[in-house]
Amino acid sequence: MYQYDEIDQRMVDERVAQFRDQTRRHLAGELSAEDFLPLRLQNGLYLQRHAPMLRVAIPYGMLAARQLRALAAIARRFDRGYAHFSTRQNLQFNWPRLADVPDILGELAKVQLHAIQTSGNCVRNTTTDHFAGIAPDEIVDPRVWCELIRQWSTFHPEFAFLPRKFKIAVSGSPADRAATAVHDIGLHALRGADGAIGFRVLVGGGLGRAPAIGRIVREFLPWPHLLTYLDAILRVYNRHGRRDNKQKARIKFQVREAGIAAFAAQVEAEWALLRDGPGTVPAQEIERIAARFTTPGYPRLRATSAAHEAAQRAQPDYARWAQRNVHPHRVAGHAAVTLSLKRPGTPPGDLDADRMDAVAELSERFGYGELRVTHEQNLLLPDVRLDDLPALWPRLRDLGLATPNAGLLTNVICCPGGDYCALANAASIPVAAAIQQRFSDPAVEHDIGELDLNVSGCINACGHHHVGHIGILGVGKGGDEWYQVTIGGHQGPRAALGNIIGPSLSRAEVPDAIERLVDCYLAHRESSDERFVDVVHRIGIQPFKDHVYADPDPASPPGREPVAPG
Repeated sequence: MYQYDEIDQRMVDERVAQFRDQTRRHLAGELSAEDFLPLRLQNGLYLQRHAPMLRVAIPYGMLAARQLRALAAIARRFDRGYAHFSTRQNLQFNWPRLADVPDILGELAKVQLHAIQTSGNCVRNTTTDHFAGIAPDEIVDPRVWCELIRQWSTFHPEFAFLPRKFKIAVSGSPADRAATAVHDIGLHALRGADGAIGFRVLVGGGLGRAPAIGRIVREFLPWPHLLTYLDAILRVYNRHGRRDNKQKARIKFQVREAGIAAFAAQVEAEWALLRDGPGTVPAQEIERIAARFTTPGYPRLRATSAAHEAAQRAQPDYARWAQRNVHPHRVAGHAAVTLSLKRPGTPPGDLDADRMDAVAELSERFGYGELRVTHEQNLLLPDVRLDDLPALWPRLRDLGLATPNAGLLTNVICCPGGDYCALANAASIPVAAAIQQRFSDPAVEHDIGELDLNVSGCINACGHHHVGHIGILGVGKGGDEWYQVTIGGHQGPRAALGNIIGPSLSRAEVPDAIERLVDCYLAHRESSDERFVDVVHRIGIQPFKDHVYADPDPASPPGREPVAPG
């Protein structure tokens, strides 16, 4: 975990005091709603369908046990006893009172948390792989670089009022578990021919109304130049990005309209003015940041565990959980464990305060008091000894956090949708629940194998439906809720956007449609190792479309409304 220094703490404390006065003046009628709007957004405060929503930054997804306990206490005191983990590795309180928000921010500051720049037209919370620092396939630990970007971007005077919000993701692994290709800037750690660390830089990715896969703007950027190159990209965007049309204000439109070659030339010209200047990162700065991360004192352990292996042989449920939710670790004798927040009957990503406290205790009992928030809306215990897994499992099972579905169909990524969000066209949570219920048999789900299913309640794509193997988008039609289905999307090194299979469906039709998609996949896969998305890419979407829209009773066709793509 990164530990604040005096400057970090003073920054968040001063921001709390500043926002407390701004809120007081707004509630007293001295500051209009229009003037208060950018101030509250820069502090993570939205006005949702029923109440304000406060988005708390979880920098690159890392949480300490004491921080999770503080979030639990806030949920009890200021909210309705629970919170929601988002696809940006952040946490959202959905029911705070406006007058209480300064007090909430004050409680967050006590444990080195804040809500700064979790909204507004600025650089948002930088994200990374939830296995950062422990992944066996890692080229470099990306957390130090994420922290460097956090310190550079927070309160950056040039980039506080960009044309639109701006998101950066960093991957330290070739596997790219950070979905870098669908960010405004994606950074892939690489080693050059001489072994030195650098980054492949992607720009112009993003989802929403006009989804795009990021384009390579520089194949290899030596690490000392990271911040000056980011400055160059953002200056070009800030200067030329659309401010007259919110729907075309993201950097992806600028890249698309200029073309990647012309955009890259603009960036290189700007960088020529900055390269080797004061923004160049010295080795001492990387060392300073790295030194502020606490490092677990891993004991020397055997690479295997007799207790863990015996439990897998004796208990099929434990073996299924170990197969899906227990992950490799770079240190022998350890594993990372996914805590599933996708228990049937609970909105994906939601966690109540009592279980937050329980998870904090488990992170100390079975690790080093650290947790990770994943962009799949789950939690991760990063440092569990293999010998302790048989004792951890029943604790998680009793808490409802041991659903063995990591990477499977019921591990649904889902935005809050129409139940909370004022922008949503349709509900998301009931759709996710219906699909989870339909595929509730673990044996069936495990036979289906790896399948990412993502649900968004509107075109803003907070559920990342474009990159789901199966994506579901809520759309409005004549005041009713309809759902558009895409297939073939995926993230990773060869990220791709899904394709719409046909006319939109009513909410009642969605579970049947998903079941038909799965049936088509099972009929066409050539082995149990061939994933759903692989079959889609091999045979195309037409067989799936034919299967979904085949009408068993032509005299009674289900109601469907065609919806234009995107």
